[in-house]
Amino acid sequence: MTRFDGLVAAVTGAGSGIGLATTEVLLRDGARVAALDLQPPAMRENLLPLKADVTDQASLDDAAAAAVEAFGGVDILICNAGIGAVGTVVDNEPEEWHRVYDVNVVGIARTVRAFLPSLQSSSRAAIVTTASIVSHVGLPQRAVYGASKGAVLALTLSMASDLVGDGIRVNCVTPGTVDTPWVGRLLDQADDPAAARRNLIARQPIGRLGRPDEIAEAIAYLASPQAGYVTGTNLAIDGGTSGFRVPTG
Repeated sequence: MTRFDGLVAAVTGAGSGIGLATTEVLLRDGARVAALDLQPPAMRENLLPLKADVTDQASLDDAAAAAVEAFGGVDILICNAGIGAVGTVVDNEPEEWHRVYDVNVVGIARTVRAFLPSLQSSSRAAIVTTASIVSHVGLPQRAVYGASKGAVLALTLSMASDLVGDGIRVNCVTPGTVDTPWVGRLLDQADDPAAARRNLIARQPIGRLGRPDEIAEAIAYLASPQAGYVTGTNLAIDGGTSGFRVPTG
């Protein structure tokens, strides 16, 4: 027996990075997984790829219905889909603020709305959201992104309070800088991407960027029955960035 035997999970942003790594961990440990993304991974045993857009409620409702039809229900919901943005508070136009919030914050609300009836029917229901180190640590050039991820943390805690009576645990992870295609695209926007990567690594007390599988293992723990006494929790996986500083002299 493995920890997710008999359980069904739905993962948003499952096409790459942390979402794909989480999908792999869940499958490895016995779950059946509905993998939602604009470009979901290929179908295989115990994996149902579903094209879905977190900015479109109807798209998510259809995906939830398809997951329930295929697997009989959903016990675990991983709200991982998100986008980034670079800039100070004055660098991003209002349209960009609305776009980032629509995906990162309202997208979670839409996703939970779509899957909530199924979660309420489960005796081992759990929701895990992906926030960020910028939810609670100020980093340069991350105004809109940091504001949206701060809202994800607050939303997670609010949902934990609202849903505890339904037996649904709600937690989040706050990753540091993880070496994903998404981070690569942000670095590519720099004048000197190689120098930007070196600077990013230099800011990590542990001396390297995180790996998607490391975040996925933490998400899987929070989603698992082994974390049955854990709700309303923020689990930081950030190489020490939010906890301490390494002496430089």
